Amino acid sequence: MELTLNSSSSLIKRKDAKSSRNQESSSNNMTFAKMKPPTYQFQAKNTVKEMKFTHEKTFSPEGETLERWEKLHVLSYPHSKSESSVPVFVMLPLDTVTMSGHLNKPRAMNASLMALKGAGVEGVMVDAWWGLVEKDGPMNYNWEGYAELIQMVQKHGLKLQVVMSFHQCGGNVGDSCSIPLPPWVLEEISKNPDLVYTDKSGRRNAEYISLGCDSVPVLRGRTPIQVYSDFMRSFRERFEGYIGGVIAEIQVGMGPCGELRYPSYPESNGTWRFPGIGEFQCYDKYMKSSLQAYAESIGKTNWGTSGPHDAGEYKNLPEDTEFFRRDGTWNSEYGKFFMEWYSGKLLEHGEQLLSSAKGIFQGSGAKLSGKVAGIHWHYNTRSHAAELTAGYYNTRNHDGYLPIAKMFNKHGVVLNFTCMEMKDGEQPEHANCSPEGLVKQVQNATRQAGTDLAGENALERYDSSAFGQVVATNRSDSGNGLTAFTYLRMNKRLFEGQNWQQLVEFVKNMKEGGHGRKLSKEDTTGSDLYVGFVKGRIAENVEEAALV
Repeated sequence: MELTLNSSSSLIKRKDAKSSRNQESSSNNMTFAKMKPPTYQFQAKNTVKEMKFTHEKTFSPEGETLERWEKLHVLSYPHSKSESSVPVFVMLPLDTVTMSGHLNKPRAMNASLMALKGAGVEGVMVDAWWGLVEKDGPMNYNWEGYAELIQMVQKHGLKLQVVMSFHQCGGNVGDSCSIPLPPWVLEEISKNPDLVYTDKSGRRNAEYISLGCDSVPVLRGRTPIQVYSDFMRSFRERFEGYIGGVIAEIQVGMGPCGELRYPSYPESNGTWRFPGIGEFQCYDKYMKSSLQAYAESIGKTNWGTSGPHDAGEYKNLPEDTEFFRRDGTWNSEYGKFFMEWYSGKLLEHGEQLLSSAKGIFQGSGAKLSGKVAGIHWHYNTRSHAAELTAGYYNTRNHDGYLPIAKMFNKHGVVLNFTCMEMKDGEQPEHANCSPEGLVKQVQNATRQAGTDLAGENALERYDSSAFGQVVATNRSDSGNGLTAFTYLRMNKRLFEGQNWQQLVEFVKNMKEGGHGRKLSKEDTTGSDLYVGFVKGRIAENVEEAALV
């Protein structure tokens, strides 16, 4: 199959593709999908449309007054709140930059970016891994692989979302490679294991530095917050001329998987499996010291000796435990005390990181964003157990997302939320899931707080049902619509015939605010984006646009 791209800035010709394939194949760096569908042609144009907002009641207590903060970061995309168009980004592979600091498979990346541009996407997202950039020693940064990527993205007229990824890669859903924390950080952890999150059984989790030591100089004289800030400052200095231009957004990683949460459901070594409730991560010495101080401050010293003793284990269901069952300890005076502290520490961590990021990137012209996890299992229970262990104090009678949305808005940060593609009816009954209810709650919370909302899919999906759910969520009259959507993830399967067409149709629908119709195979009406059937040509391959 031959991939032909028509846009204002790029065109792949048959002979060029053939020549490039021959050169690429000699390196033995990739394998290719064999395709049978006919050739497709992609065309994109720029349009401007009006955004329509609708309103409905939110989750706030009656009569609560909201403070609204001034936005400090301008939009880098040519899509304002008054437009219906929603830009779509695509996540790049986790190993886009190699452990040696170079751009991985540059020829394949070039062809893939060209294909994405032709499909009408706004840009791509990449993780800037702490474990890659600062691996050679404290404040010794290597950004060269990212510099290669940024120039390539700019050449194709795309935008870039860059994630400040202070977590390890490996051990979670979708992790296809392993990128640990910097070696010098792991050395400090080996000397002081309490630097990482710990559960009640003493299991250590080296995905992310414990927020309990955020303000303690435990990393060779610097605090973790200082280390993260220095990393972000180095990024701004290195790419000063690109931030606010090709680099349209900087997402601040705040926990495992880059999400503002505790690592309460680690999949590595079979510790947790869906739909387990997970476990509280508050047993390193820094978290225990904080809990003790908090208990003493309210005159409940005996409550500060440990976390809940009746909260069960990772794979339990809520009704298996005294803490999370219908009328369990979570709803007692002690349960409220513990959850206020546990969730409050997470909010404090986000506050410190976003405040620092705002100071570093203010005036750069780039958006700032942060990611919140879509923990949808047990959402239909009273206690919302899986959300509680992750640090979101969200129960049947306590809104855990409004405080997060307010904190994001205070710093002019977009709240990026996952599981936008999921439907309630797709989930197993025993898990008491409601991804749709959860997304609605977050839409309402961001609407009430005045916070911009962006979205992602949580799992790898290529079907029209998943894409249709995202479109429906965006055009829903319940709470905020989306300012952007980032699709997970670019890989070999994405470029396969039907999967690719589904993506192109999705991009078109999001550009039209979710009101677009299914694309026909032939369209000569000058629409914003079309998939055209090229008669008389036999499909050969999409080799150069298929990244392994």
